[in-house]
Order: sequence, then C-alpha cells, then structure tokens
Amino acid sequence: EPQTTYIDKGVRVGRDTVIYPFTFLEGKTVIGKGCTLGPGTRLSSAVLGDNVTVQYSVVVESTIGDKCNIGPFAYLRPGNELADQVKVGDFVELKKTSVGQGSKIPHLSYVGDTTVGTGVNIGAGTITCNYDGVAKYKTLIEDGVFVGSNTNLVAPVNVGKNAMIGAGSTIAKDVPPDSLAIERAKQVMIPDWKEKMKKKGSSKNDG
Repeated sequence: EPQTTYIDKGVRVGRDTVIYPFTFLEGKTVIGKGCTLGPGTRLSSAVLGDNVTVQYSVVVESTIGDKCNIGPFAYLRPGNELADQVKVGDFVELKKTSVGQGSKIPHLSYVGDTTVGTGVNIGAGTITCNYDGVAKYKTLIEDGVFVGSNTNLVAPVNVGKNAMIGAGSTIAKDVPPDSLAIERAKQVMIPDWKEKMKKKGSSKNDG
C-alpha cells in the first residue's frame, strides 16, 4: 500500500519482496530478494540479505544475512552484523554485536558489544552488562553455547565453546569450553510459612 509506506529515494529493494503497511525504508537501505517487511517496521541504512523477515521492528545501520527472522518488537541499534539464519525475537535489543550462523536470541534480552558464535541459544531475559558507569566492555560467546534464562553476563567476560550457563546466574568470570557455570543463592524452604504469617498478623491486630 503506497499510501501507508515510505521509501527513500536511495533505497534498493530486491524482487519478490513484500512490504506491508506502515513500513519505512530510509537512507541507504538495501533489501535482498524475497524478503517480508512489516507491518510496522523501520529500516534505516540497513542491509538485508535474501528471504529475511522483519516484523514490527526497528533496524538501524546493521547488516542482516539470508533467511534471518527479526521481531516482532526487536530493536537493532547501529553496528550489528548477523550471519545467515539468525533469529532475533520479541523485545530483544542489539548494539554493536555480531551473531553467527543459526544462533537464536528469541526473547526479552539486551546484547551489546558482544560477539556471538554459531549455533548459540541465548535464553529469555539474558543481559550483557557492558557498562560500569565509566567505560564499556565486550563479551565473547563462542560457538555452541547455551545460555539459560535470566542470566547476567558481566563484561568483560568470555564464554567458551559448547559451554552452558545455568538459568538465573550472574557470570563475571570466564567460562571454560564444555563447562557448566551456575551462580545462584541456595534455595531455602520454610515450612508452614503462611500459617506463621497469619498468626503474626493476628497478634498485631489484637494489640
């Protein structure tokens, strides 16, 4: 729908690409063949390969390989390079990050100043903590790594090839290849807690 789509003069779009309403193609954006863009998408000086899907997302000054799937509601800030068949899912933000072939960042994550290898899975809620208030630092996640949900990677930190990070961990030291890293407080079970709280509340009211 030309009435609801904006395409800058310098933009190039490959054949068989579908552009849905409320999509904005700006700057020096280059789109490959067979892509699906939108609805509700903004690409600014972005370079996309063939057969890429971008839905309800913003991509700025980033390069995306073939057969990648972006969104919905992803934000790629400047300086990202995605290889082929990468998934960047809902509510994911990337900044100055390279992502290897077949890797997935599916949900609710911030990955900045990071190199991600091939075949990596980054669980929901993962954050690369790249800024200490003064300077920014880099994270390296090597090939085949599995990062569990709700993980903090405190840069500078390296996660070795085929390593696994347990969910809920804060990792501030390098993880060797093929290792499992877990950093959690011990779970404590307090029996009859609910009843104790009721009695405590009752005694306060009586007073």
